[in-house]
Amino acid sequence: MDSLRGSFKLVELLETLKFPKATYMYWQKRFNRVNPDQEIENEMLEIRNEHKDYGCLRMTRELKNRGFHINKKKVQRLIKNLGIEVKSYTRKSRRYSSYRGKVGTVAKNRIHRRFYTSVCHQKITTDTTEFKYFETDTHGVIRQKKLYLDPFMDLYNSEILPYRISERPNAVAIMEGLEEAIQVTNDCPFRRTFHSDQGWAYQMKAYGSKLKEHKIFQSMSRKGNCLDNSPMENFFSLLKQEIFHGEIYRSFDELKTAIDHYIYYYNNKRMKKKLNWQSPVQFRETAQHIA
Repeated sequence: MDSLRGSFKLVELLETLKFPKATYMYWQKRFNRVNPDQEIENEMLEIRNEHKDYGCLRMTRELKNRGFHINKKKVQRLIKNLGIEVKSYTRKSRRYSSYRGKVGTVAKNRIHRRFYTSVCHQKITTDTTEFKYFETDTHGVIRQKKLYLDPFMDLYNSEILPYRISERPNAVAIMEGLEEAIQVTNDCPFRRTFHSDQGWAYQMKAYGSKLKEHKIFQSMSRKGNCLDNSPMENFFSLLKQEIFHGEIYRSFDELKTAIDHYIYYYNNKRMKKKLNWQSPVQFRETAQHIA
């Protein structure tokens, strides 16, 4: 009897709202059914937690690695439904330039944008980039300060080898990084090439002499042409987009820790399409295992 009264009330309500009963019944069945994509959605949430900047393509590939073979259009739809779109900032500030004119020796451009190499540790590139953070002094005044990153990248797999982080651009940090990069790449069976822009530190006599001592070619981009060192520029862009733009860092140590963590993540976990959807370290280790 109660169910009959409820049925009459439902009919009256639907008639009042001019809502078709068939439509109501259709949606009632949909709301009551089990979500067929629940397992995939749970996995996607786990992936987003580990890789906060994976877009549709990388998300699709990571799902495939975990045993879920679905097309990118469905992944795109589920990303939208779950509200886990990538929201990294792309705001750019003035790009740091270490160019101070000709203050030493300018090497010729030996790379000529031929960035590809099939030999590990054969072509190395480097550059310097600047970050800003805010720190409160002893008088409670918030001051803007700067941090500088000097990494060395292997063009074989885009892996970041040694890097240095400092409070100001200085020759000591760059020379220490150079010494370590030379040691790390010493297993290369061919003569190596170290590429950079025409920054003042790379024109130093000590920098060039150290390369000559180890019989390493020195190469430099043309003046004012950032495309001549685009792999490193691309890395800087990714780094700042994924952990810096839109964030406020309150100390040197906080920003340094974030960069340290990102470089580890970039080398070991962040897959790249050109590396057959592997991270730089995975790509190198796979190639060494096959060899």
